[in-house]
Amino acid sequence: MIFQLNQIPSDAQIRKHLRRLRFGKHVRCPRCGTRRVYVSEGRYRCIPCRRPFSLLTGTFLERMRLSYRTLWALLWCWTQQIPVRQSVVLCGVSDTTVRVSFALFRSQLPEEFTLLEGRVQLDEAFFGGKRGLGLMLGKQVGTRKLAHAFVPADVQRGHAFRFLAQNIRPKTRLQTDGGGIYKNIHHWWPVEHRRDIHAKWEFALTSEVEGMFGNLRTFLRRMYHHVTLPNLPAYVGECCARFSHPETFDSPLSFLGISLSSVPTS
Repeated sequence: MIFQLNQIPSDAQIRKHLRRLRFGKHVRCPRCGTRRVYVSEGRYRCIPCRRPFSLLTGTFLERMRLSYRTLWALLWCWTQQIPVRQSVVLCGVSDTTVRVSFALFRSQLPEEFTLLEGRVQLDEAFFGGKRGLGLMLGKQVGTRKLAHAFVPADVQRGHAFRFLAQNIRPKTRLQTDGGGIYKNIHHWWPVEHRRDIHAKWEFALTSEVEGMFGNLRTFLRRMYHHVTLPNLPAYVGECCARFSHPETFDSPLSFLGISLSSVPTS
C-alpha cells in the first residue's frame, strides 16, 4: 500500500502524463505506427495488428508488473533521493523491488563524455581495500563538469596519464595533491601542474574535488546504505549525473521526459 502523498498523482493523471510523453496528441501503435487504435478493457488495441498494447509497451518500463501509482511512487523516491529503506515503507514493496527498480531507472541515464578544461582539480579515492577499486575524479573548477574513471587499487602513474589523455584538454591548469603518480605529469601530458602538499596543511587547490568525494560517500551511505564493488561504478555514475544534471531529477515527469523521448512511435 502506497502512503498517501500529494506528490503521487492519481492513476488517471499518471496515464495522462504517460500518454502525452509517449505519443503526444495522438496514440499510435508502437509496432506499426498506425493511429487506428481503440480502447478495450483498459488497454489499447491496434486494428491492423490485432494486438493489444499499453502506454509502456516498447519502453524500458514495459516489463514492470506494478500499478501506475506504485511505479510513479518509486520514480519519485528515486529522483528525490529517498533512501532505499524509506522507499520500501512509502511504496509498500520489498527491498528487492526497490533496488531492482532503482537500477532500472539508473540504466536510462545517458553516458556522458566530458573534456575538462580551464582549471581542473583531480584526486583519487579507494574502496574495498587492497583488492578493491580506485576512483579517479576530475572536476572543472567553478562548474558542474565532472569526469571519472575506475582504476586498480594500486594505482600507477600510467593510470593517471591515461585519465588525463582521455578527459583533460591540453594546456589545462591541473591541480592535484602531492601524490607520486602526479610527479612530473606535465612531461607526459601538456598541462600546467600545481599541487597541494596535504602534510603541510595545503588544501586550497583540491578543495572542490575533495568536497565531491565527501558528497559521494554521503550519497552512497544515505541512499543505498551498503555498496558492493560490482555495484559501485553504477552508483558513482548516478551520483555524478545528479551533480552535473540536477534538472533530470526534478521529478518523475522530468526524468521520463528525457528517458521516454527517444522511444519511437512509428
